[in-house]
Amino acid sequence: MRLRNFLSAALIMVAASTIAAKEKTDRDIPYSAKSDAYSTARLKVDVSYPEDAQGAPVVVWFHGGGLEGGSKELPSALRDKGYVLVGVNYRLLPNVRVTDIIDDAAEAVAWAIKNAAKYGGDPSKTVVSGHSAGGYLSMMLCLDKKWLDRYGVDADSVAAYIPFSGQAITHFNARKMDGIDPLRPVIDDTAPLYWVRPDCPPLILITGDRELELYGRYEENAYLDRMMKLVGHKNTKLLELDGFDHGGMAQPAFFILNDYIRKNMH
Repeated sequence: MRLRNFLSAALIMVAASTIAAKEKTDRDIPYSAKSDAYSTARLKVDVSYPEDAQGAPVVVWFHGGGLEGGSKELPSALRDKGYVLVGVNYRLLPNVRVTDIIDDAAEAVAWAIKNAAKYGGDPSKTVVSGHSAGGYLSMMLCLDKKWLDRYGVDADSVAAYIPFSGQAITHFNARKMDGIDPLRPVIDDTAPLYWVRPDCPPLILITGDRELELYGRYEENAYLDRMMKLVGHKNTKLLELDGFDHGGMAQPAFFILNDYIRKNMH
């Protein structure tokens, strides 16, 4: 589905109608049992949450950066919305392999679900999201259940996965570590497309404009959308944001995420 300029007006209306709640932020909370020096330094989360929250939606947010850069963030577009918002750090390439990063992401989501009530969140209202590399991690946790299983969480207990411009094939920087050109497509068992299945929670795929996106990102998501529907998943949606490139698509995509939570979790 292509979404055009009405998003700009919708963003203004939502911003104008949002009533800020008192919000607290706890920073640099360790979430991992991994004990090596790099893990101890890196594997932490920031959490923002409304004071006196009860039964609030929980949003786990993975930053972008090609799996080789970036740091945890609490996007302003997701703050003051009444959520328990968890911004996650994970280890980075080339210090570790892509499978280690996916494992970090799973451990962070499990931590968020198991600790949600402490911050006034409802774990049954958890949404997993992220931009670019973060979108890729969201897709992998949704489709390959073994990662969350390792931490005692059923991937299907997450209310929804909403990746922003995630990579559906094997991540290009993981391929680069193996000497594969970023424009040579590969689908192995670290590719979300490898794990299409009919029985997962809602999967909302959001990309920028197909002519402006990075490395055919729209087409990857379109293929994932098609294959999910062919295997029988009835709750996959693909949304293309006309006129927005890979970086710029995040702002209107936040509106879609917020609107989904407003309609389904309040």
